[in-house]
Amino acid sequence: MPEINVTPLGAGQDVGRSCILVSIGGKNIMLDCGMHMGYNDDRRFPDFSYITQNGRLTDFLDCVIISHFHLDHCGALPYMSEMVGYDGPIYMTHPTKAICPILLEDFRKITVDKKGETNFFTSQMIKDCMKKVVPLNLHQTVQVDDELEIKAYYAGHVLGAAMVHIKVGSESVVYTVSVNKYAKSHISAWIDKCRPDILISESTYATTIRDSKRCRERDFLKKVHETIERGGKVLIPVFALGRAQELCILLETFWERMNLKAPIYFSTGLTEKANHYYKLFITWTNQKIRKTFVQRNMFEFKHIKAFDRSYADNPGPMIQAHISLTLTAWNQQGIC
Repeated sequence: MPEINVTPLGAGQDVGRSCILVSIGGKNIMLDCGMHMGYNDDRRFPDFSYITQNGRLTDFLDCVIISHFHLDHCGALPYMSEMVGYDGPIYMTHPTKAICPILLEDFRKITVDKKGETNFFTSQMIKDCMKKVVPLNLHQTVQVDDELEIKAYYAGHVLGAAMVHIKVGSESVVYTVSVNKYAKSHISAWIDKCRPDILISESTYATTIRDSKRCRERDFLKKVHETIERGGKVLIPVFALGRAQELCILLETFWERMNLKAPIYFSTGLTEKANHYYKLFITWTNQKIRKTFVQRNMFEFKHIKAFDRSYADNPGPMIQAHISLTLTAWNQQGIC
């Protein structure tokens, strides 16, 4: 039986820069192409020199598959395709294709326009990179070539996040990011019964025992409620899309149930743009959210408004939630 080789080019025993090279049945597949937020030099990108010391990656890769839009999984994509050189197919789901360039451009602005870094991709490179993307539908079998086929399933991590079943002949691999069957209120995971030769899974919290989601949410809402009841203000840092939408649903539901009047503000820009696609891709959410769509789109929030800096000194209680990709970016925006 031929060997299946798995080589982490990033994220091996580390959080960030997810990029795994899988060689199966004579085919080479790159799984994710992320960026490490802890570095400001070439170490932020995966080690593409392992694939080739010189020449374009197109000659050595059959396809690239991106699991979801978080930058530690897609942040190096324009660098890989436009600066190192890759012209082959890049597969991702429709929501990932829509939201991915928003995060890439936001991070480019922070890195290049505000911090003045060089050796970084441009806005045009992001656009050129996204032109190479082939969007995936869930449960759709895609023939990359005569021998290689892939099929995407919902991972339940963030909107559009996918686990992928890769097959070459009788050999197969399943690759997935964090799988959430019950942990998220708007998405959940599912895959056909299968027996892959290898399962590759993200495992950031694999050795961490955490309180139940219900307990964490209850404690959070209790603290928020106590603060606004005594006239205080709540500032909530949110470091990832997906978590931001989950938080909005949680607060919106609590405000409805408790008939609260204190204003809730969310940072504009990145979150606002991404939320447009959450509204658009409502059919990619779980059954509970889709059912509410009969009355209204769950992401059309009644109690949550766009934040303006002039509101910061308003008297009385309020909730302010800000999303930023990194703590550095947050500092640069003057939020803390």
